[in-house]
Amino acid sequence: MFNLKGRVVAITGASSGLGLQMANGFAQQGADLVIMARRMEKLEKEAEKIRAMGVRCLPIQCDVTDTEAVNKAAEAAIKEYGKVDILVNNAGAAKNAGVIDMTDDEWNFTMDADLTSVFKVTRAFAKHMVDKQYGRIINIASIYGQVGNTAMDTVAYHSSKGGVINFTRAVAAELAKYSITCNAISPGYFETELTADTLKTDSFTKFMQTTVPLGRYGHEGELNPAAIFLASDEASYITGQNIKVDGGFTAV
Repeated sequence: MFNLKGRVVAITGASSGLGLQMANGFAQQGADLVIMARRMEKLEKEAEKIRAMGVRCLPIQCDVTDTEAVNKAAEAAIKEYGKVDILVNNAGAAKNAGVIDMTDDEWNFTMDADLTSVFKVTRAFAKHMVDKQYGRIINIASIYGQVGNTAMDTVAYHSSKGGVINFTRAVAAELAKYSITCNAISPGYFETELTADTLKTDSFTKFMQTTVPLGRYGHEGELNPAAIFLASDEASYITGQNIKVDGGFTAV
């Protein structure tokens, strides 16, 4: 089960963090990769490591907020492989502030990076999935897309990730007739290069220990099984869903 040999997976935000971890997880299942991010030098280094696992890997420099760059990335992926079976919308960024203090620019930056980008990338790649009458779209949302929090003020991030979750449902309903599924994964607290400074503070560690039933952050690779499952042929009857990988945070 869950053999992805012969499948092509495109992942945004794949130069580091959860995106890179998922890329390695898919490669271990035999999938060929398209890894996208802004840092081309980092992508090329990671692509070499992925190829050493016996699969193909195409690095593409792409700013997911740039419509032209996104469309060109999709075209390059199709030119290289002839198809993209699985799309993982993972890229994102945020400006953290509360509703009283957040500026228009901070709000717009976060919405563009975390929600509008998911629309742009999905639009570009889904067109080709429709042609093949097959596809798996996986959107990386967040537990913060379903709840507020008392640890830090980040109203735009909460809003954007909530939008990603309902965008997922809308796309699932729209594209089902083409045998394309669309699901979301909502990670809890995972330590990456973007989150380490926040998560390692004493105050946030104490917050996590009292709010996460498993009492710890997610370990490297612990998001991969959910992504592999949703990408697989075995998950063909699952669409419009949101799987929380959060150590139980949203269960209490």
